[in-house]
Amino acid sequence: MDLASWLSLVVICVMGALSPGPSLAVILRISVSQSAWHGALAAITHGLGIGFWAFLTLQGLAVLMQRYQEVFSVLTVLGGLYLAWLGIKAWRYAGMSNDDRIEAVSSSYFEAARDGLLIALMNPKAALFFLALFSQVIPHEMTGMIKFQLWSTVVFIDSVWYVIVALLLAGGPVLAWLKRHIVWVDRGMGSLLILLGAKVVSGIF
Repeated sequence: MDLASWLSLVVICVMGALSPGPSLAVILRISVSQSAWHGALAAITHGLGIGFWAFLTLQGLAVLMQRYQEVFSVLTVLGGLYLAWLGIKAWRYAGMSNDDRIEAVSSSYFEAARDGLLIALMNPKAALFFLALFSQVIPHEMTGMIKFQLWSTVVFIDSVWYVIVALLLAGGPVLAWLKRHIVWVDRGMGSLLILLGAKVVSGIF
């Protein structure tokens, strides 16, 4: 893969990662309500989830998904419902006392990893994004090495961006303010996730 094509891929992937959306809301909620390390773990698994869609696209399965819209619709609805469930969970934790909330969420790295992964896996639009992207930058004859280069670039950029987001919240006055108002932060994040989930589902019907 020539350097110009790879740099084009990098720029578009960075722009895609920087765009605000459900993934950013989920990583922020995990980082603020639990810890930066929880957020970083969710960021890494989110990158692997995005890598899953990139892999399917490289294998040509995204074309089949585009032809069979019912598969796309089912996955999209599930993703929207999952976002709403995360929002409801955030509201439930916000209603607890600080000690109960910390005990419920602070030690669960598994849940952080699960949420980061699932929010990526339940976003089938990523496959269509990669289908459009790869069709512009990949050569006609694609070797296994080029496929790995494409896949690793996508996973690395997505993971690193969200790890940076999580770690930037690890200290400073912004985090201190968020912690002092954690109940309202949880409720605000929860409301945002519920609205995003409703928007995703309503866009299908």
